[in-house]
Amino acid sequence: MNVNFRRKAKNRKLTMQNKFWSMILMVAFPLMIVIITIAFIGVGYVLQYHAILNNVTTASDFNRNFKDDVDLKMYYYVIQSQYSVGLPLKEVQSAETTARKLTNTTTEKDSLRAISSVLNLCRNLEDKIKQMAGTKDYDSRMDQLQNNVYILTDLIQEYMYTYLYYEAVHLDALQTTMTRSMVILMGIVVVLSLVLLYFLLNKSRNLSHRIVDPIDSICKRLEAIGKGSLMVCEPIQADVEEVQLLSDGIESMVGHLKRQIDKNTEQEKQRRRTELALLQAQINPHFLYNTLDTIVWLIESGEISEAVTMVNSLSNYFRFSLSRGKNIITLAEEEKHIQSYLEIQQMRYRDLMEYEIDIPEQLECYILPKLTLQPLVENALYHGIKKRRRKGFISVTGRTENEHIVLEVADDGPGMTDERLDEVRASLAEGRREGFGLRTVHQRIQILFGGEFGLTVESTADIGTRVIVTIPMQTVEESGG
Repeated sequence: MNVNFRRKAKNRKLTMQNKFWSMILMVAFPLMIVIITIAFIGVGYVLQYHAILNNVTTASDFNRNFKDDVDLKMYYYVIQSQYSVGLPLKEVQSAETTARKLTNTTTEKDSLRAISSVLNLCRNLEDKIKQMAGTKDYDSRMDQLQNNVYILTDLIQEYMYTYLYYEAVHLDALQTTMTRSMVILMGIVVVLSLVLLYFLLNKSRNLSHRIVDPIDSICKRLEAIGKGSLMVCEPIQADVEEVQLLSDGIESMVGHLKRQIDKNTEQEKQRRRTELALLQAQINPHFLYNTLDTIVWLIESGEISEAVTMVNSLSNYFRFSLSRGKNIITLAEEEKHIQSYLEIQQMRYRDLMEYEIDIPEQLECYILPKLTLQPLVENALYHGIKKRRRKGFISVTGRTENEHIVLEVADDGPGMTDERLDEVRASLAEGRREGFGLRTVHQRIQILFGGEFGLTVESTADIGTRVIVTIPMQTVEESGG
């Protein structure tokens, strides 16, 4: 039964596709025929118009002073004037060439008859001119000039003007016909387009009720999901089975996604709480034991004032560690925290360590995760200064750079080899278990502020190590805390 249902759904889907295609073809096919017809008619008119215009242009090359030039040159030749330049055969041959070219491209009957007459007259004139060249008697020449040449040049010029007239009339008639035809065809296209548009709108309205409207509702639902609305809603009801299945699947996906996000969020919070607690547990017992042991030693040695100072520093250290249960503190509070820590450690390792804290006062109002600098200072002491086996120096500095806060914890310990530095950097980038303290600080900063912030480690063997902390310039009010 399930197979039959799927087959029926598939058949319905194909039927809807056929309806879409048939609707498109019923609109596109007539328009395509009309457009192709207009294109062919337009091309035909353009070619014809261009041919006539070309004939007119070619005929315009005909010498307008043809008769006067030929008659004058022939007259000078007959009277053997000093101005004679010989027989005007060149002018006659040029006119004959023009007439022959026009004869090959002219289609209109009257124009063709006129230009054919021009061609025949040019050939006749050329024969008459050659005949005159063989005549020696002056009177015979003058008689031929009057009765042959003058008459023929007059006829040639008259027929050429007649040709131009007929071609101009033909060109004007063609332009009028072309304009009328284009107007009629455009009217047909407009009417046909309106009819097809009405048909298309009517069909679209019928189809949209079953298909487009539910799909539009699904698109709005997906847009809301894209903006973060993961509340499970009732599926959109549609007449089309495929659309209904799509809506049901979206709501099922949203429900599954929301449950998975909630689960991942809770797991992430629990993991961060565990890591923070583990970090604090890693620091506090061992540090407290050693500090109390040092206090006892100071009291037994009679150094009561130093013991009191150390007790005050230890008290401040734990007070700032608790921070009234806050996980986000100001840079001023973090500075006091590492100040207390370094005071205690300097009293314990007075022959091994010196330190300096230089954080500008204007940066103290900005926030960062609690226990950001203290693990870095502790690393600098235990992995840097204590391994040096001579007195070392730890510096904690702060500055602004590119509208961010940059904090640096540097030591002049033995530094790291390139291989070890690559391992530490990989632990920050890939979340490896090694470098637990640095990795935890790095991840907590990125969770709070984003992936562009966090730790950067620089180290050179036998010179020292720098851990650079980059955080945004964000206050408690801006963070919503």
